[in-house]
Amino acid sequence: MNSEEISAILASQRKLFASGATLDYERRASALDALYAAVRRNEARIAGALRADLGKSAEEAYLCETGLLLSEIAHLRRHLRGYMRPKRTLTGLAQFPGLGELRYVPYGAALIMSPWNYPLLLSLEPLAAALAAGNTAVVKPSAYSPATGELVAKLLGETFPSDYAAAVTGGREENRALLEQKWDKIFFTGGAKVGREVLRAAADNLTSVTLELGGK
Repeated sequence: MNSEEISAILASQRKLFASGATLDYERRASALDALYAAVRRNEARIAGALRADLGKSAEEAYLCETGLLLSEIAHLRRHLRGYMRPKRTLTGLAQFPGLGELRYVPYGAALIMSPWNYPLLLSLEPLAAALAAGNTAVVKPSAYSPATGELVAKLLGETFPSDYAAAVTGGREENRALLEQKWDKIFFTGGAKVGREVLRAAADNLTSVTLELGGK
């Protein structure tokens, strides 16, 4: 996928987010339901892809990836109303007797970059959280687990419109093209070397970044 195609996906996601269509409870809940159903429906294909990429047995694939993912999606779905509910807070003496209210609002368009070693779990678990929070998202699976990456892309393409959730597969050129865009949130899991590149790219736009790094 080239830079122009990536820009078009991001523009469509920004348009959808600006419309407010991702914010209501029903949209978030239906997204989690759809993702859960898609993972359950594709368990055999997921196991095959993880075997092809990493030599994981069906048991390991379920225990370390698919099962954990399904559990996390179910947890988000079960507690979604509570996560969305505003919370009353106390204010300082200067504002007495006023009360405060804490509201959680989504970032907007999120980029999720996942590693090769848990290519399903660390692609779709952050996606589930992003959609539950009311964001749109693009997932970039690692090029070093190609079978799982292609399956993730196919699964998302079958489940969501690209202006809501999409996947971009490929290698360094695609990574570079993605990081040239202005995202509202970047979630990266991987090595420290690439993590530094992600931070440098995000700094140009003051983009909020979460890094989960190994090999530091």
